[in-house]
Amino acid sequence: MFKIMITVFFLTLGLNACNNEEIAQELFESEELSMSIDTLATGLENPWSMAFLPDGRILIAERPGRLRIFADEELMDEHVQGLPEIWAHGQGGLLDVVLHPGYDDNGWIYIAYAMPREGGGNTAVSRGRLADGTFTDVELIFQGEPATSAGQHFGSRIVFDDDGYLFTTIGDRGVMNNAQTLENHNGKVIRLFDDGTVPPDNPFVDDQDARPEIWSYGHRNIQGMSLHPETRELWTHEHGPQGGDEINLIQKGLNYGWPEVTHGINYNGTIITDDTTRVGMEDPILHWTPSIAPCGMAFVDSDRYPPWQSNMLVGALAGQHINRVVLEGNEVVHTEKLLEGFARFRDIRIGPGGHIYVLTESPGLFFRIMPR
Repeated sequence: MFKIMITVFFLTLGLNACNNEEIAQELFESEELSMSIDTLATGLENPWSMAFLPDGRILIAERPGRLRIFADEELMDEHVQGLPEIWAHGQGGLLDVVLHPGYDDNGWIYIAYAMPREGGGNTAVSRGRLADGTFTDVELIFQGEPATSAGQHFGSRIVFDDDGYLFTTIGDRGVMNNAQTLENHNGKVIRLFDDGTVPPDNPFVDDQDARPEIWSYGHRNIQGMSLHPETRELWTHEHGPQGGDEINLIQKGLNYGWPEVTHGINYNGTIITDDTTRVGMEDPILHWTPSIAPCGMAFVDSDRYPPWQSNMLVGALAGQHINRVVLEGNEVVHTEKLLEGFARFRDIRIGPGGHIYVLTESPGLFFRIMPR
């Protein structure tokens, strides 16, 4: 089995360098690949996500509410102007940034963020266009209901599928039972047309007691979502409480169980439920107990890393590593920790050139993993 061998050099020198926001170039090797870290930017504050523009520029979202531009191998000091008001509250702020699949024709850029309003706020999605460093033509296309003053579990990721539908996520906002009721958006995967209108084939559009935008429910806090490069199915991971982080294959109208079933317990050690499985609720494909606090997800669809083709890469915050997940069909056959102890991993993407790009916090770094 392909296995990363972290060297003593990395453990003794690399981590110290990381703490100084400087990274040695040669950090780790495998039995089949030799890889290095190419540091692109340092000093980021809670970087959350990235998007690659066709002209080579890269957008980087920082949770406090800044959208930064990386261009010509440099992180620009001036951030993008004209964003909607962003509620930097607790775990909320500016979260995901994604290009419309038809960006070359329409120029739409989508952001997921915590939006303030009466009663507190909730996760929202807006779209706009980038012109001369300013976010213009801004349209609010979705806002989660209800608003709450809670500071946790905003989600949120955005993914477009091959048919152009937009999927986004909201956590349970700190109230477990939100995830099991269809009367609100919290603890759900949401499915929309690209303009925010509701597809008529969503599973609950004919239920007057349900929010028509809901695609699946029973989720605690999804912060990773991606399409499988071969099957084109939608995969997510979500935070459990103390234990019980999950990977799930998302399907129309299904209930993923939180908090009726979980492998985790409350942070004070008390039991949430005795059930880890139940009829009518989906079992996770994989669960991590103890928690790794997953954030960011990418499937490797690049021939630059042949042993990892179609592997899932999951960032870990509390676990401070990249978790490589090997699938055969819908079954996990192997997992491996990469760069353990390096930093809190917030986002992972495959860039246009096929390289793996990574954002971390504590320290706030932007880098790519280069096979040699």
